[in-house]
Amino acid sequence: MTRIAIVAASEKLRVSLAAALRTNPEFEVIGASASSAELPPSADVVLIARVATASRVGYTPDGTKATVLTNREREILALLADGLVNKQIAARLGISTNTVKTHLELLFDKLGVATRAEAVATGVKRGLLLL
Repeated sequence: MTRIAIVAASEKLRVSLAAALRTNPEFEVIGASASSAELPPSADVVLIARVATASRVGYTPDGTKATVLTNREREILALLADGLVNKQIAARLGISTNTVKTHLELLFDKLGVATRAEAVATGVKRGLLLL
């Protein structure tokens, strides 16, 4: 049995996810909270959920602007975290190395970073990337 902890700002979302997961006997929901600091350490899987907005404008629950990445930028950030270089990222995604460079420039600008390592660290800190 897989022990799951849920993190979601919305209580409604936490309750809905917990109810859905409890219908499957392979899962045991052991915690649901608004913050990862409140999770039980015995969780096998931590599910971090957020409500998607149709406008794609990124704001945190406290009203401050959040970093919103495209799906491709998220893919590239994850591949950076895996230690891939531009040529490997291009081959994995079926795009040119110049396109990878363009995505990296946009990604670095959105995150306000200058290096690959900073991008990964900032992505983790902001919850954009799970390692």
